[in-house]
Amino acid sequence: MTDIPAQQPGRDLRPDTDRVWDPLVRIFHWSLLGFFAFAYVTGDEWDWAHERAGYIVASLIAIRIVWGMVGSKHARFSDFIYRPTIVLAYLKDTIAMRAKRYMGHNPAGGAMVVALILVILGISVSGYMMTMDMFWGEEWVEDIHEIFVNGTLILIALHVVGVAVASFEHKENLVKSMIMGRKRRN
Repeated sequence: MTDIPAQQPGRDLRPDTDRVWDPLVRIFHWSLLGFFAFAYVTGDEWDWAHERAGYIVASLIAIRIVWGMVGSKHARFSDFIYRPTIVLAYLKDTIAMRAKRYMGHNPAGGAMVVALILVILGISVSGYMMTMDMFWGEEWVEDIHEIFVNGTLILIALHVVGVAVASFEHKENLVKSMIMGRKRRN
């Protein structure tokens, strides 16, 4: 019979992983996905629901911007915003399948976070403008709104590809880590 060591209070049950994504980052990420998708599918069909989802998305972005300044280590912009030359070098290394692994966002992921926040802010501002008397019925505002939405869809597709490539390259499930909040060490 083998002895099983007694569980000690506060002992990490997953010693081979580290907590990376705090609950706010994870809730933000999946909520943003859900409400953006809902706003997208209701865009031309259900104005009331589309606008409410848009306000929720804008609120989520505002919360994330604040959390990017005061949140946990890997949530802070200072942890994952890199110079463009570093982002480009990282992408080049990724193509060669020799990119360095990061515990938080890698340089390309950090750039994607910033890009998504900016285009979703553009969607939010142009969407709000469409409800104002000053811009009511202005086609150029609707065109800008649509351009930002389409830009977001392109960025989402690139994000999914980037997650798949990084997961393959580093032999880890990044989707699972964004659900569970933990990544393996090393």
